[in-house]
Amino acid sequence: MYSVAKQLGMDLSHCRMEKGPNGCARVQLVDGDRVFLPGNQGGISREKPPVLTELDEVYIGEYDLVHTSIHSFMESQLPVMDRAGKFISMDFSDRYNEEYLKHCCPYIDCGEISCGNMEESEIRRVMEQIIRFGCRHMVIATRGSKGALVLVDGRFYEQSPCLVKAKDTMGAGDSFIACFLVNYLDGIGKAVDFSEKSGTRGTVKAEDYKDMLIRTSLYRAAVFSAGQCQRDGSFGFGKTVELTPEDLKIMKGA
Repeated sequence: MYSVAKQLGMDLSHCRMEKGPNGCARVQLVDGDRVFLPGNQGGISREKPPVLTELDEVYIGEYDLVHTSIHSFMESQLPVMDRAGKFISMDFSDRYNEEYLKHCCPYIDCGEISCGNMEESEIRRVMEQIIRFGCRHMVIATRGSKGALVLVDGRFYEQSPCLVKAKDTMGAGDSFIACFLVNYLDGIGKAVDFSEKSGTRGTVKAEDYKDMLIRTSLYRAAVFSAGQCQRDGSFGFGKTVELTPEDLKIMKGA
């Protein structure tokens, strides 16, 4: 992972290095869809989660978006991220509970949940709950082949999936979230109300522009995540590894 990130030109100067197993998940593909098998529960990251320094705070402040997740084990650092970052995003996956949401939501601008086969009424209830618990701006709910729901400043939006024959659905939800937020944050800073003397032709209100921006960002996210489903492992830089006896035992019992 480190060598690939370097190859892509990413700045790794603030990465933490600890001795121990990298977090990993075991996944089998069934007709292109991922099936999770028991992993190593986050590896060394769970045992020694990063603690942010003053230098990290300055570094974080240089970016428009800071993203973390329930799998990052950095809940204690949320106040630091909130203090340093412009826009804080957190993915709760499908492993959250009410107390966890109450703890995390006051520090974030956007929360994400993975909903699978949840009923839409329940999805909307949880999204509104996340806002009520303190999330400041929006909630994204990914639903796989059922598309996505987004709640932005009290307004719900729906997005159908761009259905394709998937090689591997790994990372589909993550890529949807990333594409939506990048497009939305890139555009929302340009929202302005025209003066009354400008007239009323075309789009002249920031609220109307914001509505179009959300819809366009959702469309782009659906197309982008569909493209990711055409790549093995989503990331596209797979490495061949030798399966351990534990791997084989777990896969045999799946």
